[in-house]
Amino acid sequence: MKITGLEALTRKLADAQKAASELDGDLADLQFDAFDPASIEQAIQRLNANIDEKLASYRGNELVEEMAEQLKENGRIAILERASEARLEKED
Repeated sequence: MKITGLEALTRKLADAQKAASELDGDLADLQFDAFDPASIEQAIQRLNANIDEKLASYRGNELVEEMAEQLKENGRIAILERASEARLEKED
């Protein structure tokens, strides 16, 4: 029995590891107005653009693309939570 595809998988895994290293640390210095939905959306879009830029050389690698989508979603949630917390603090 011959196993095929291991070389391609190994390459994808190595690229995913490199991509993860490139994303280590701050992805973006985002500032936004927690009371302005457009400002919040712009911050989310800037984060997404920064992730896309850092991972541009890995396009086509499904593992990296999945990682990027998860990072974008986690970032979106974090921005929305930060905005919500800022609005709640202002109300108090």
